[in-house]
Amino acid sequence: MIQPDAQLMRELKTETVSRLESIAVGRYNLEATDERLLEYVQNCISDPDGHNVYELLSILRFFSFLDKYEFRTGDVKAFILFYEYLRFSGVKGATRYKLTPVQVFQFANIKGFYYPGTPKRVIRDALLFVPRKFSKTTSVAALAIEDLLFGDANAQAYTAANGYKQAQICFNEIKAILRRLDPKFRRFRINREKVYNLCKGRTSFAECLSSNPDKLDGLNASTVILDEFAQADSADLKNVLTSSMGARLNPLTIIITTASDKSEAPFTEMLKHYKAILRGEIENDSVFAHIFEPDVDDAEDDPRTWRKVQPHMGITVYEDFYQEQWKKAQISAEDMKEFRNKQLNIFTSSIAREWISKDQIEELYLDIPEENLEGLTGVASVDLSVCDDFSAVSYTLYMPHRYRNGNLCPFHSITEYYFPEGQLENHPNRELYRMWIEQGHLKTCKGNVIDYEQIANDILSKPYVLMGLGYDSYKSLEFVKIMEVSVGKDYLYPISQTYGTFTSPVESIELTVNRKQMTFDPNPITAYCFANAVVDEDRMENRKPIKVSHNLKIDGAITNTMNFYLLNNVKMTK
Repeated sequence: MIQPDAQLMRELKTETVSRLESIAVGRYNLEATDERLLEYVQNCISDPDGHNVYELLSILRFFSFLDKYEFRTGDVKAFILFYEYLRFSGVKGATRYKLTPVQVFQFANIKGFYYPGTPKRVIRDALLFVPRKFSKTTSVAALAIEDLLFGDANAQAYTAANGYKQAQICFNEIKAILRRLDPKFRRFRINREKVYNLCKGRTSFAECLSSNPDKLDGLNASTVILDEFAQADSADLKNVLTSSMGARLNPLTIIITTASDKSEAPFTEMLKHYKAILRGEIENDSVFAHIFEPDVDDAEDDPRTWRKVQPHMGITVYEDFYQEQWKKAQISAEDMKEFRNKQLNIFTSSIAREWISKDQIEELYLDIPEENLEGLTGVASVDLSVCDDFSAVSYTLYMPHRYRNGNLCPFHSITEYYFPEGQLENHPNRELYRMWIEQGHLKTCKGNVIDYEQIANDILSKPYVLMGLGYDSYKSLEFVKIMEVSVGKDYLYPISQTYGTFTSPVESIELTVNRKQMTFDPNPITAYCFANAVVDEDRMENRKPIKVSHNLKIDGAITNTMNFYLLNNVKMTK
């Protein structure tokens, strides 16, 4: 099944918003079911930019179902009352929780629609595709408990996952809730993997599964909760469970999952299928899908994107958590993959690729005495630490008429590195750093922190004519204040560390190095930094150098790339 392209998705959202705005919401009397149901729907329609196209399509589908099927308000209200009576595990102990508007919408779809005049519910398969920290695993425990208590007399509710530990999360919540309902165990028998309803006339039970599907015989499932199905390499367990539901009038399979790096797993095909249902390309009214992900043009670092993706922002997770996770994602390719998978709910493996190699930098080494560079025009950028590691300052000098080996070679780069000497003894890279210090490649600062005044004085003492100095505004406040006193604000350029900002400079330095139009001062730390960098690409095809892994340094690669931002944006004459 082919995914629709970006322009089609833009057009689909525009069309969906238009259709939603034409709906006379008031005539459906949603508040008679619950005020929160109306609140959720109205919020999405009034703020379509805050909700992705598939979330909006689920609302459009909800109204089409209201016109097509019987919506039993009483059943929805009864489930809400039941849910809010249960005591769930929480940070403050056992707690009763009010359903959020988005949860009311989810359960209204799952529990409310019936074929007219029959006891048969419409929804048999539900998908809650939401990022981590939505509290999806524990909240759906209520569905299994309801089935155990009020479903068929011989109900069989199963929680399952790709691994036993994951399957136990939901099941342990089921057991904990039941213990609070029946602390003396008069109505339930509970063991590690199974809960039995001991009430007269009932043989219902709930069970935790993660075993080999070949060993599962004789099942008669009524409710199946599949947790983190995106991680599953096979659909065999799901198929065994769902194929056992044939004797049930109202079976329910609910898949709760966050994206993973398994882009070819069974769930990805299911997700494509469910999206096609929401787009109206496939007809299957037995499916409810609630999908939270960015729209095609949403930036990964934008808090508006985070709020769009995480419907429980400010409830079960806070925006500063996303901010910290985004900062962490800048550290390495693996951290970025984790952020995209678990916080943005995007399917992606690490697409970072090798960038400029150590050999390429070393091939362009050229030792030019500083006195021969006096008066040359250029730019500089800084990447500053505080105390944990070295800082870098790169100078890119412009020599428009220089040729090397018959090729025009107008740029020369010099990068200087600084490290606080008080941190050397306990640093994991102390032997390497000590060697660089002895060889004169790594400058030291007295004490335990980077001396910003030392770096500023070194920059000011250079014999070059610097047309701009770039810095990361998030990390350079003290340094910038020092420089402003000496050179003024006009020569200082804050450079955003976003993928969008780095895309053009990455392409520029790649092209310059590959064409051998640039030379580098022979500092081995610079080649080391480039060797540790890979280029990562976001969903909008923006590109930025990031670390291969946590403990590696790429500062010199970053500052050299920042200089190409300046070369593209600063006039070389003032």
